[in-house]
Amino acid sequence: MTEAENLVVLTDIHLKRAGKPVLDSLSLSIPHNSVTAVIGPSGVGKTTLLELISGRLKPDRGYLLVDGLSVPDLGRRELFELRKKMGMLFQSGALLNDLDVYENIAFPLREHTRLPEPVLRQMILMKLELVGLRGARRLMPAELSGGMTRRVALARAIVIDPVMVMYDEPFTGLDPISKAIIVKLIRQLNSTLGMTSIVVTHDVHEAMQIADFVYMLGHGKVLARGTPEEIKNSQRDDVRQFLQGQADGPVPFHYHADEYLTDLMRTDSEKGGAV
Repeated sequence: MTEAENLVVLTDIHLKRAGKPVLDSLSLSIPHNSVTAVIGPSGVGKTTLLELISGRLKPDRGYLLVDGLSVPDLGRRELFELRKKMGMLFQSGALLNDLDVYENIAFPLREHTRLPEPVLRQMILMKLELVGLRGARRLMPAELSGGMTRRVALARAIVIDPVMVMYDEPFTGLDPISKAIIVKLIRQLNSTLGMTSIVVTHDVHEAMQIADFVYMLGHGKVLARGTPEEIKNSQRDDVRQFLQGQADGPVPFHYHADEYLTDLMRTDSEKGGAV
């Protein structure tokens, strides 16, 4: 795709944290008005990718464009304006515990706009209707189930009509019904509101249901890219291990160590007193 067809473009991104490589020559692009899933085992840099896109982290080198803007080069005010175009659904929901559902969703509107209260009320109720929780607007976060918490957080993420919504592990810890609801909402809201969605997850089944395009990360790189069907048919051993949930394979069961019997029979004195 050309750059104009993509909302997000990352090219040759390198990033280290605490001296350890997290992303290594990573390149990918996110098309406009699509649902793109980023999958892979824990610790491969999926959430780090979202932090780069939102400008919370800067790459050590490489190019990162969002809506045609070089995110690492933006000043504080410019980055703040760009973030107004982004919605974020955190894994925990991250609702404000002292505010009810209505005020949680009102919070971004009160911070970023000066809308009159009747207009603000209509916008909040419209977004709550989209996620099926208009009747729950006066409940407190402590009164919500896990699935309801995610739905309220999603309503808050879309209340200022962002261009893009990023989802960080949106299915973790949910029961099957709640998962199905979130799957439906991501796909439905993306189409209805004309948004671009980036879904970071290790839940393979749900990712394959909703995604137009899938990236699988590993070792700081893109291991596989394509439609859900193309990813499912990949012949790469590391991709197949992840998709099939195999306990051993390219990602080994045993952490790297000395040969077992040698290590077992070694005395403390031979190891300099270390065990």
